[in-house]
Amino acid sequence: MRTNRIRTTALAATALAAALSLTACGGDDEAMGTKPAGSAETATPAASDTDGTAQQDTPEAGAPETQTVPTQGKHAGGNGDNRGKKPEAAPNAEAAASIPACTPKNSRVKVSEVSRPINHLLLTVTNTGSKDCAAYYAPFLRFDDAQAVYPILDDSKPQAVVTLSPGEEAYAGIGLLGEPGEDEPVQSENLGVIMVDRNNKSKGETTLKLPAETYTDSRGFVTYWQSDVENALMF
Repeated sequence: MRTNRIRTTALAATALAAALSLTACGGDDEAMGTKPAGSAETATPAASDTDGTAQQDTPEAGAPETQTVPTQGKHAGGNGDNRGKKPEAAPNAEAAASIPACTPKNSRVKVSEVSRPINHLLLTVTNTGSKDCAAYYAPFLRFDDAQAVYPILDDSKPQAVVTLSPGEEAYAGIGLLGEPGEDEPVQSENLGVIMVDRNNKSKGETTLKLPAETYTDSRGFVTYWQSDVENALMF
């Protein structure tokens, strides 16, 4: 009987060792990433839209457009600065195509003196209509009977076109004179202000009376339309 118990115990120990060996082998397989036969890993499908095609990023509607500026004529500076130059691109034309340009028909323009900076004027356009309008690019200016438009300062180009709701204003700074002695100043009495559309086409001219003793020279400039006075007069 003792011999049978030992044999039975030995057989049981052998079976247990075999079971432990199989368990250990299975643990090694899982650790190495091996799965038992017959198992399947479920793949995560790519995100798709309603017709089953994979979704892709698409560009936003109304991508910015660019505008170009007509050659500025005799006032264009030739001393290495960027006054009067043709800019590489206009500000982002984020205003929708349905928003009309601000023109003499739906807006009012005025010119006024400022205490700082010196030798500057401020141009203000106000939306007097009942719908939004966009102050595109920069105003084209003509002092008295000048044949060329005033130089436009490319460095003043904003990030986006200024869109005005009824009653809102946009501003442009006018630099009148360069350093003393650089050029002979010329006195002017009237200012022609030409508003343009998103394609830089004239939308009408308004003639304003300039403040007394207004002098300009070839170093002067006008900025792009800005949404606030500080930006218009910082140049």
